[in-house]
Amino acid sequence: MMLLDVGLPLLAYYGLHALGVGDYRALLAGTIVAGLRVTFVALRSRRLDGFAAFLMAMFAVGLALAFATGDAKFMLAKYSVGTAIAGLIFLGTCVVGRPVMFYAAQRFAATTSEKRESWNTLWQTKPAFRHGFRVMSVVWGVGLLVEAAVRLPLIYLLPIQVMVGLSTVLQIAAFSLLMTWGMWYGKRMQRAGQAQNR
Repeated sequence: MMLLDVGLPLLAYYGLHALGVGDYRALLAGTIVAGLRVTFVALRSRRLDGFAAFLMAMFAVGLALAFATGDAKFMLAKYSVGTAIAGLIFLGTCVVGRPVMFYAAQRFAATTSEKRESWNTLWQTKPAFRHGFRVMSVVWGVGLLVEAAVRLPLIYLLPIQVMVGLSTVLQIAAFSLLMTWGMWYGKRMQRAGQAQNR
């Protein structure tokens, strides 16, 4: 799924750029492709959960900023700005409401209404369950802020044709590390929950 989410916009950019389309329009096309992908996933699952709503909001803000500026460098920078905002949202939801990571994990692990209801019950009754998702959201929030802090200066230091590919590599590397850690921590949470139920 991540390869599709990242690969399709990248393919749109480099494909149009090879056909002679300017940087701004090629990046704008990549942004629209990314939004269509999020919309398709939401329509296919026939529900807009908290995580899908979060992705749609990030896409809408990014697209609005893209039209407002018209600058190709900013088209790339908005992804880093979006990543930083996402990091702040991850951290903010640890304080208010349920963490974003709860909705993200629920989206993939609780695919039926019964399982989703079970997760809601666990959230209300198990402090360790709540703590685990708050820890995951904090790690993701900090990780996204660090990734944005590394990527943003490079956008204005390197040529845009180089940075489109490098930006994607940095994004994939950051998300891969965060997802690998998340899977490890999720299994640890699961083992701890099973131990408590014995």
